[in-house]
Amino acid sequence: MTSETMGRTELINTTRAILAKAGFDVSSALSMRGICFDVVARLDDRVLIIKVLSNVDAFSKENAAEIKTLSEALGATPLVVGERSSSGDLEPGIVYSRFNISIVSNETLADLLLEDSPPFIFAAPGGLYVKLDGALLKQARESMGMSLGAMAEIAGVSRRTIQMYESGMGAMIDAALRIEEKLGLPIIEPIDPFEFKNEEREKEEKSENAPVDTFAVNQLCNLGFSVRPVVRSPFEAVSTGNRSLMLTAYGSDDDRLAQRALVASDIARIMDRFSILIVERKHVDRDNIDSTAVVSNEELKKIDAPEELTDLVASRGSRR
Repeated sequence: MTSETMGRTELINTTRAILAKAGFDVSSALSMRGICFDVVARLDDRVLIIKVLSNVDAFSKENAAEIKTLSEALGATPLVVGERSSSGDLEPGIVYSRFNISIVSNETLADLLLEDSPPFIFAAPGGLYVKLDGALLKQARESMGMSLGAMAEIAGVSRRTIQMYESGMGAMIDAALRIEEKLGLPIIEPIDPFEFKNEEREKEEKSENAPVDTFAVNQLCNLGFSVRPVVRSPFEAVSTGNRSLMLTAYGSDDDRLAQRALVASDIARIMDRFSILIVERKHVDRDNIDSTAVVSNEELKKIDAPEELTDLVASRGSRR
């Protein structure tokens, strides 16, 4: 094992420890080659899908697209935890971003989750910025009878920039501090890395990839399940029905797929969902791998209603 690999393993374990201490149910470190994330964690309704990198410059556009597709399918928030970039170490108390996904250090994550001390600064092209309460800024300025021009002079920016601050645009730190001092009000807002950039992500073009055309996919669709493909995951699709959300994998009942089924079981446990492995043919008497139900195409063919499949998966998945 290389020192780089050992360093990332330690980084992943630190992230997992922070989440666990904060009360999250945390997956094992998902060291399976070729998947787009390392940790899944859940606390109540908040689900995080996390990629951990020593150098965040390694986070590619393709990886970002993959983790966003999976996060959207599972109703989760994507997050990158890192240690450094080509510019240096990631600073505590700052939220970075890449491809509209928040990036934080473990120190920032620990401050937020364990010390209730959220970050107030985010990095963007051109420098470091803060988020302002635009409505409060406008209300305070107008109540003081101060014009846009007067406020702009105090802040050292243009009138147009003040208008943009009041509309929600981030502000340079020095300008924000000058405004806050003049108004005597806390207009600088904390940043939630789990919500940061959500609006931008919602504007992105949604993937229209169709599920692979196989017997299993067609049968699931015929039963009324919505089958959504995901990429670089231990499963090929997220299948949603009236009563369930299932992590679904297809293929032959072999050792490689068995390993993926074990990872899917861990994620399904965190998500409080079912996981199912649909195979062309089963090994004799193997109805489950950990909590992942194993169902053959022949068995799937005999199922007429979505409830039948859900009940079958639930009964097989409950056996260890």
